[in-house]
Order: sequence, then structure tokens, then C-alpha cells
Amino acid sequence: MGKITWKPGTMVYPIPAALISCGDHEENHNIITIAWTGTICTDPAMTYISIRPDRHSYEIIKRTKEFVINLTTEDLAYATDYCGVKSGRHVNKFKEMKLTKEKATQIKAPMIKESPVNIECRVENIVPLGSHHMFTAKVLAVNIDEKYLDEKNKFHLDQAKPISYCHGQYYGLKKSLGHFGFSVAKKKKKRRKK
Repeated sequence: MGKITWKPGTMVYPIPAALISCGDHEENHNIITIAWTGTICTDPAMTYISIRPDRHSYEIIKRTKEFVINLTTEDLAYATDYCGVKSGRHVNKFKEMKLTKEKATQIKAPMIKESPVNIECRVENIVPLGSHHMFTAKVLAVNIDEKYLDEKNKFHLDQAKPISYCHGQYYGLKKSLGHFGFSVAKKKKKRRKK
């Protein structure tokens, strides 16, 4: 069989399904689920989120210029979906999903305690692109759950069972297929028995 050509669209999948928390005081704290996010620079550490201007969190983040990217897990799948389909204009998502607010170290927006990784961000630019506007941001701090550190302080995010989003479905990760550089790593020689 051959390939079919479709019109231009978004086909870079799977992608993260992240919970973005925002707001600078109790009355406007909110969570929005974002799939359009990722790394855009290593040094300085920078990231982005893209949001439709009609979303409730858009104006909050535009005004406060800060947000937290909270990575999601299989245990957070229901809350991740809920926070993507319900509007903070009508419901308190922290309360409805029984998520715990945690004080961030660098910004006023709250972190989500149940997330294994919380990335505190300060907006640098807002780029209007069409259906979405992209908020580029500097990473100010990364907070990790200590229970995923081993005795050598290596972080094991895989143990938190992270999830991704692909064509309308949420997926967990199944197994490692290799480490970075495995394709060129030298094979260990077997020791001969004497």
C-alpha cells in the first residue's frame, strides 16, 4: 500500500498532556490541560505553551506572565481530561478534581502536588499564530517528587507512569526501547572463564 496526502494539519504525535496551573491569588487559580507544549531552548532553559485566546486561562497567563507546567501520570488521567474540557469560568478545578495546591518557589501560580514534576515558568513573549497564541517562557525552577529518586539521586520519571496524548486518546508508556546513544554504544565483551 502507498501513502495518502492530507491537507496541512497537526500530526506530530504523541505529545505531552500537561496540566498548566496559573493565577496569582486564590480567587483566580486555575488549571488548563495543554498538549501544545515542549522545550524550545536548553541554555537558557525555555519552554512554551500554546493557548486559544478564548480559553479562561489565556487572560490569566497574559496578565500575570507566569504559569506552571505540571507533568501528568496515569493516576492523573481523569483530572487531565476534566481540566481540558471544563472551563475555570464555571468550576474550581482544584476542588472538583481534589488536587492539592502547592506553593511555587519562584512565582505566584500554584503547583499541583500530585504531579511528579512541576516546572515554574515566566512568560517572555506572546506570539499570535492563528487559532492559538504561543507563550514562550523561561524556566525558573523545576520541582521533582523525591520518591522517584534512587540512592544515586537519579530521577526515574518512568516510575510515575507518565501519559501522553495521541489523536484524541491518552496513553501510558509501556517499556524502554533503549537509552540515548544505544545505537552507537560499544558492546561489552564477554569475559572468558579461566
